[in-house]
Amino acid sequence: MKEATGDLNMTVVIAMIVAALASFFYFIIWPKIGDSQSTDCAKAVCGKNVDENGMVECTLEGKTEPILCKYKG
Repeated sequence: MKEATGDLNMTVVIAMIVAALASFFYFIIWPKIGDSQSTDCAKAVCGKNVDENGMVECTLEGKTEPILCKYKG
């Protein structure tokens, strides 16, 4: 009976570690990977007018609407 309890405890510990790693990936890593605007901003041509939030209006080749990107200096 003690062996079964030890196996159950280890299973719970492993499940908690997997859940912690999955939540870290989902809430911390995935938003940075999935942020397509940052990749668009790397390709965009930006103006010099910075607003109060530190954002600048940029344009992409082939798109008519401007996008907002963080001002990088």
